[in-house]
Amino acid sequence: MPLEAVEARRLYRQVADQLRSLIDSGEYAVGSRLPTERELAEQLRISRPTVREALIALEVEGRLRIRVGSGIYVIEPAAVAATAPASVIEGPFELLRAREFLESAIAEEAARVATKDDVARIDASLVAMGNVEHPGEASMVHDRAFHVAIAGSLGNAVLVRVVGELFDQRLNPYFAQLAHYFESPGTWRTALDEHRAVRDAITAHDPEAARDAMRDHLARSQERFAQNFGAEKAAAPSSGRTARSTAKPSKPERAPKKKRAESSSARQR
Repeated sequence: MPLEAVEARRLYRQVADQLRSLIDSGEYAVGSRLPTERELAEQLRISRPTVREALIALEVEGRLRIRVGSGIYVIEPAAVAATAPASVIEGPFELLRAREFLESAIAEEAARVATKDDVARIDASLVAMGNVEHPGEASMVHDRAFHVAIAGSLGNAVLVRVVGELFDQRLNPYFAQLAHYFESPGTWRTALDEHRAVRDAITAHDPEAARDAMRDHLARSQERFAQNFGAEKAAAPSSGRTARSTAKPSKPERAPKKKRAESSSARQR
């Protein structure tokens, strides 16, 4: 029997698989409401962004329906045409964290080497961004042009390609579904101001400010996508059953306190 390739599954996919199994087993019946993101994160001992990526994946598959301000509900699979993508897709927060790490370093170097022509290209993308409506395809085109123009100022075709390809992952169904909930003309104006701060630092040839401005922009993008879209005080699933993975909140809360106490003792020593 030939060996099969071993795939390291992303954490959010593991969470999605676990929740899907609970739904398939009847632990969460069609029409029932799942625990909130916060509760799921506590039960699974993982971050809320990872839980959110898993929930978005299941919604794209047609297993869940997220109702902003109400909660997360199990739906009948046949009622939704969407199916899970065949290939494993990077989670939205995974992508944004990667961009934050890479593009902040690129912006820092751009502040050292950007020429007048480079700045002109950055400015042209900003002007175009300010003249389009968002959300929309045109706004994404100009947003991409801004980030690629900054990378282009370094004169490295590999970095230009990587930045462009990372940005293009916004077109994957998970990222698009998340953006559907949280992107608006208001968030676009805020993001545009953040872009201008990056541009100003680059034109001032201030590497540290450029790095921090880009890091701030992409960190805030993550914060915007991390806003609550379910009811935090949602009731337990209407089926009356409790997930087998439920854990007592007091348990994970005591551990950090113990660590802080130990850390304090260590400092005193």
